[in-house]
Order: sequence, then C-alpha cells, then structure tokens
Amino acid sequence: MEYRRLGRTGVSVSKLCLGAMMFGEWGTKDHDESIRIIHRALDAGINFIDTADIYSDGESEIIVGKALAGGRRDDVVLASKAHMPMGEDPNQRGNSRRWIVREVENSLRRLGTDWIDLYQIHRYDTETDIDETLGALTDLVRAGKVRYVGHSTWPVSAIVEAQWTARERGRERFVCEQPPYSILTRGIEADTLPTLARYGMGVLSYSPLAGGWLTGRYRAGAEAEAPFSAARRRLANRFDLSLPENQRKLQAAEQLAELADKAGMTLVELAIAFVLRHPAITSAIIGPRTMEHLESQLPAAGIELSDDVLDRIDEIVAPGVTINPADNGWVSPALLPAARRRP
Repeated sequence: MEYRRLGRTGVSVSKLCLGAMMFGEWGTKDHDESIRIIHRALDAGINFIDTADIYSDGESEIIVGKALAGGRRDDVVLASKAHMPMGEDPNQRGNSRRWIVREVENSLRRLGTDWIDLYQIHRYDTETDIDETLGALTDLVRAGKVRYVGHSTWPVSAIVEAQWTARERGRERFVCEQPPYSILTRGIEADTLPTLARYGMGVLSYSPLAGGWLTGRYRAGAEAEAPFSAARRRLANRFDLSLPENQRKLQAAEQLAELADKAGMTLVELAIAFVLRHPAITSAIIGPRTMEHLESQLPAAGIELSDDVLDRIDEIVAPGVTINPADNGWVSPALLPAARRRP
C-alpha cells in the first residue's frame, strides 16, 4: 500500500482510508464481522480509519474502538468528526465551543482512546463564528486530546476564511478537507481542489463509488421509481430514477462500465483509481459493508489509469461537472427562497 503525506503535516497515511460509516446499525450490525473487516483492511496496509459521532449514533466509534483494542491503536491514524445532531437538544449539534468540547470527550470514550489523530468538523455552520470553532479546536490540540484538525464538505469561501483566521489569530489551522469526489461528482475540481492545494491542505475524499452508482448496482432498464430502503428514501433526490439528473447518472455509469471492461478492470476499480490519480487527493475513503465489498475495492490502490482511459472518462463526464448537484453534499442557505426574496 502506498502512503502519502497528509497536507503539510509530517503524518503519512495510506492512499485508501477505511470509512466506518457502514459499521453498526446503518450497515453491518454484527460487531464481530465489522471488526474482522477492519482487521483485514489493516493487514492489507491501510493505516487510516475515518468515522464520526453520527454514524449509527456513536455505534461506529464503539466498533472501531473494539477493533483497535489490544495493541493496534498506535499503528492507526484515527479520524472522527462532529457537527451533526446527536439528540433533540439544539445544543447537541453544530460547531460551537460548548458542543465540540463535550463531543470530543464522548468520542474519546466511545473509541476507547486518549487521543484522536484527526478531528474534523463535519459540515460548515453559517451561524457560528469560525474563530469560536478554531479556538475550541486549538485548546483541544494543546490539551493533547486531538492531534490535527480538519473539516468536511466546506465551501471554498469558508475554507479560505478559516485559514486566514488561524493565521491572524494564532489558532490551529485546518490541515485537510473531506469532500465528496467521484467520476460522477467532479464539481470540486473547478475551485475547491485548487484552493486546497494552494494552502497545502490534504484531501481525504469520500464516496468514490458515488453512493453505489459506480458499483454496477444501478443499470439501464431499472424501474424509474424511488428506492425502497429507508436510507435511500431519505436521499431520494440522489437515487430516484424518475429524476432526469439521475437518469443522466445512469447513462454515464453504463458508459463507464463499458470503459472499465475494455480496460480489463471492474467498474469499482476504475472509479477508485480515478479518484486516487488526481494530484490533490491524499486518500480516498472506501466504505465497505461486507468483506466482499472490501476485497473488491482493495485492488484499486494498485491500478494506474492510462491517459487514454482518463481522456475517455472526461468525455463521459466533463471535468468540474457534478451531474446531480444533490451529490455535492452541502447546499448554501443563501440559495433558499427566504434568502433571495425581500420580505
């Protein structure tokens, strides 16, 4: 497994990161099986694990903690996140000092560790001063509970403001961003990735398989109706085949499957190898639910795509284009009707 530096830090991480979102109630409910998957990933050379408090309401962190008990913790760069609602209380969410300090302690307890290597703010909060968030994170780093800080799915303007604030006010700077990135979701290529590169930030991208669209699961001829699973119903705008933008994703996936077949690889391998090829990407998060999923994704780390294949991918989905904007992961409140209309 190849290792890359995480931004300008001195930390080296595997170019595949094991995402733990599917361990627990949201996916693999058997803890022992989840632990076996984690151990297999570590044995394959992955040294980077990403989880979050919200994943199965903390259960994912508990499973990861069990898997790393008994001597494996020191060999792993462990990442977690906070921001999403963890209860009905309005103060059990967001990017406030009050919540971040409290939730770090909760994550440390669930993970069974004394420190988190990379603590990420899961989404941007337009109502909280970035300096408040950075101040809390700085104190946690100085207390030894967190080693580095990052963010996930932040708009470019906030990324720049956070870097400026850290410099001007002597705060810990964010060292990486975790955005969605796949062949079908290329919007970050236009501005986000160049901005991150200018600041020397690492990029820990998620959803290289576009939420399953690049696994071969969705094929032409499928019925154009909303998905049946509860998880997919909550994300119907991304998966409902009656929507024209999702039909365009389906057409692109079909063309990409044909390209992968001609190139002598699986669609899964093509999709992950594409993400890893971008010079701004540090590590791509893979999120297997089963051992079979993991085994199908590991070979992508060793695949190099030719220029001909990359050129054909650009013909199917143009650089900088996200076919369905709902896949971008964050919608600015400024786009809501109330923000665009005078009362």
